[in-house]
Amino acid sequence: MDQFVVAALYKFVSLPNYHDMREPLLEVCLSAGVKGTLLLASEGLNGTIAGSRDGVDCVLAYLRNDDRLTDLSHKESFDNEQPFYRMKVKLKKEIVTMGVEGIDPNEVVGSYVKPADWNALISDPDVLLIDTRNDYEVDIGSFRGAVDPKTTSFREFPEYVRAHYKPQQHKKVAMFCTGGIRCEKASAFMKQEGFDEVYHLEGGILKYLEEVPEQESLWQGECFVFDNRVSVTHGLATGQHDLCHGCRRPINDTDKQSEFYEEGVTCPACFNVITEDQKKRFRDRQKQVELARLRNEEHVGAPPPARQRKARAD
Repeated sequence: MDQFVVAALYKFVSLPNYHDMREPLLEVCLSAGVKGTLLLASEGLNGTIAGSRDGVDCVLAYLRNDDRLTDLSHKESFDNEQPFYRMKVKLKKEIVTMGVEGIDPNEVVGSYVKPADWNALISDPDVLLIDTRNDYEVDIGSFRGAVDPKTTSFREFPEYVRAHYKPQQHKKVAMFCTGGIRCEKASAFMKQEGFDEVYHLEGGILKYLEEVPEQESLWQGECFVFDNRVSVTHGLATGQHDLCHGCRRPINDTDKQSEFYEEGVTCPACFNVITEDQKKRFRDRQKQVELARLRNEEHVGAPPPARQRKARAD
């Protein structure tokens, strides 16, 4: 098969009937042979899918046939293997969870900055550059000079900003995230808090790595992605990180040399956190993975419960 197309997409738009959208969208995705995760909420749509060129185009065409999503944009990358195990469409309260009421990027949002103009902005010494991602994402790569809030969840971001920054002192703020969606809410929040000049990287890190030549880049390291590629680098090439199945954090070759690393079970970050019962479950799972590997089969675990019930009914 040709390379798999990986499409990351999101749009903030009022979807009051989002509950009713789930099953038809899931059926279209399954029929098109794509896999991944899409989130639906009253505030919009967010997610990443992967499949054949025709399959991904089919899903995108279905979505854009909805008058509210006609201008839905997406970003593409490519992989030699399917980066997802199954297809899921989830209903959520928010498509990116900040937990602050009244934040609506359709009402107010920061100024978008094209990747080509990003270097000039963040090289300005008067600009406060904030990485809005979580600590485990920042650990493997970020922009030179960026502040790491050391958050473990995006819910912690508002409290971090209120504790550390004041609109009167920080006149220019620039923010970035993986694909742009977190910065939509982060910049809307900061505008609401009274910050005047708020900028965010249009298309996120992924668009920057796609468009800005490596020799001109101010990005250092790799960018964590939420699929089986784990990380990407310049040109959106697959990076060198794997995933710890114990804590879901990215790990590198140095981590694998640690006495606390056990494939499919633990890494140095979680060895002392994961319980013995969890370690036993993870070891059992790893045995199944290795058996599937010996049989040259794909181990994906049990299908989602709803699909199990439907399969039994059929």
